[in-house]
Amino acid sequence: MIHRGLALLQGLARPFMLDEARCAGCGLVAQAGPGRQSSLCPDCRLALAPQEVAACPGCGQRQDAQPEVLQQPSALCAACRQSPRPWGRLVSFGAYEGRLRELILAYKFQGRLGVGRQLQECLASAFERQAHVFPELAACELVVPVPLHVRRLAWRGFNQSRELAKLLARRRGLPIRQEALMRVRRTVPQMELGRSERAENIRGAFAGAPKFLAGRTALLVDDIMTTGSTLEECSRMMRAAGAAQVHVLVLARA
Repeated sequence: MIHRGLALLQGLARPFMLDEARCAGCGLVAQAGPGRQSSLCPDCRLALAPQEVAACPGCGQRQDAQPEVLQQPSALCAACRQSPRPWGRLVSFGAYEGRLRELILAYKFQGRLGVGRQLQECLASAFERQAHVFPELAACELVVPVPLHVRRLAWRGFNQSRELAKLLARRRGLPIRQEALMRVRRTVPQMELGRSERAENIRGAFAGAPKFLAGRTALLVDDIMTTGSTLEECSRMMRAAGAAQVHVLVLARA
């Protein structure tokens, strides 16, 4: 009777046991056993598979409606030809939508740090693929994550851009220089503002350090690009501090 009672209790408790294999991305119970090679479920692995889609090398905008980009990978979109961005090349892993968007939000705001390794892999693989197309990317001498204000950093506990960049920096043998770009003014989170308000909100929020940037080619890293206002301001401040060139790497392009 005692054994039967214990078995019954274990059966009732099984849905709440913490030792079940769960997907680091969505939290659903994942396939267990020796054949499981990833901390992600099949749906999340599919969402993080490399995406071969033509995109403008200046702003990362997908160019499905402009066939010439498929034949000329270095061709800029009409918007970038008219108003060039203050950086050289921009590389992104995928579109900020669907499961990729959910995984990024879970990583940043829900404490699902287990998905961080997979997101690092995505960022690193996106850069490596494009470095074969654009050799100038291989000239990057240091990695500069977009900085958080000290209060936001304390609230979140980590800078997601810095964490995402670590795997790429290690593989390429590049130093991560957070001190090369400092956040000198606290701002309203960009995600709370409309497109027309973002550029004004972020103006004057950053300062570059010539000690680390002068004469060097830097890779600026962020998790998401929406309008590009933050990345533009960062790039301008880095160039003002003497950077020879700035390239941009983001995980997702909205």
